[in-house]
Amino acid sequence: MSRNQLSHLAVLSVVAQHGSFRAAARELGIAPSAVSHAVSVLEARLGVRLLARTTRSVAPTGEGAALLERLRPALSEIDLALAQAKEARDRPAGNLRLNVPRTAAELALAPRLGAFVSAYPDITLEIVSEDRFTDVVEGGFDAGVRLGESLQRDMIAVRIGPQLRGAVVAAPSCLDGRELPLHPRDLAGHRCIRFRFSSGVIYRWEFEKDGEEIVMDVDGPLILGEDRGIVQAALDGAGVAFLFEDYVSQPLAEGRLVRMLEDWCPPFDGFFVYYPSRKQMRPALRAFVDFFRWRG
Repeated sequence: MSRNQLSHLAVLSVVAQHGSFRAAARELGIAPSAVSHAVSVLEARLGVRLLARTTRSVAPTGEGAALLERLRPALSEIDLALAQAKEARDRPAGNLRLNVPRTAAELALAPRLGAFVSAYPDITLEIVSEDRFTDVVEGGFDAGVRLGESLQRDMIAVRIGPQLRGAVVAAPSCLDGRELPLHPRDLAGHRCIRFRFSSGVIYRWEFEKDGEEIVMDVDGPLILGEDRGIVQAALDGAGVAFLFEDYVSQPLAEGRLVRMLEDWCPPFDGFFVYYPSRKQMRPALRAFVDFFRWRG
């Protein structure tokens, strides 16, 4: 059966339902002549008259009624399939892949993942955590998460968290008998715990105050590639650490860590979800963006 035959059968069904070519044309959004042509072509191909036409009415012939009776279940299934396809278009569902740095996964996403999964059970969310910058389109991701300062200009970006702030901290035992640094350069006399990105690059500590920006290499006996490991090392007195404030807010409040150089650590743009500009945004991605959008 050709595609044209299927469309002609659908036209026949609508004409029989309304008993009128004009009414069928209005429902289908085509000209009455196109409706008449479709039925005539179908009759010619089958070699059977399917509709009895008078000046006042149109009704199926015996052959037409028998054909429509057999077609009714199939046409109903087609209508159902189309309705389900439309519903799927509007309902958030399917796989959603995100490329996210580990800090963003822990600080911005993890606290709300349970609620998101409960709200959208038909979405399968996959979070690939890595610190290197990845082309989300080339990597087959629906979206990515990055700090505001790292966003690509050709991407749509939506904030998903508050501003962030760095914190230079150390255990009290690590500072016994030593003066607290008052300027970033004073760190030269302290053992520091360094962070190595997955790309292999060691993070250079960044400071800013009154328009002055300082980016410096620090030294120390320990290099780690995971923030929570650095927190624990700092708590154990291994050295001075530079971390996102959120990682150390509790031990600071409890006095297990001491903060320094606070005036050199201004707040900065937090995390954003970013994705390519698309006219047809997937419902699953729209649901994610709306759910995690920062409204503070």
